[in-house]
Amino acid sequence: MADYAVIALGGKQYRVREGERIVVDRVAAEPGETISPRVLATGGTDGISDGGTVTAEVEEHVLGPKITVFTYRAKKDSKRKMGHRSRLSRVRITGIGG
Repeated sequence: MADYAVIALGGKQYRVREGERIVVDRVAAEPGETISPRVLATGGTDGISDGGTVTAEVEEHVLGPKITVFTYRAKKDSKRKMGHRSRLSRVRITGIGG
């Protein structure tokens, strides 16, 4: 029985457990859809093994916190203010198979 899994989703790796909710970069699935991320490893009481299966449900799409970037060059009369909010998805891990 696998207690946890290491998955790759959106170019990043996450260590997840069943029932856990994680926030990842925006996935190309609608809320309520089930996705199968790439599994790198599973682990539990019997050790670590390659592969396995993980199912996850996309709960909602959210926006990250607002980040403000301000650039200023002294004596050059140059300044620039920009903002950014990352597009994220909240995902719930529904099952891990070893």
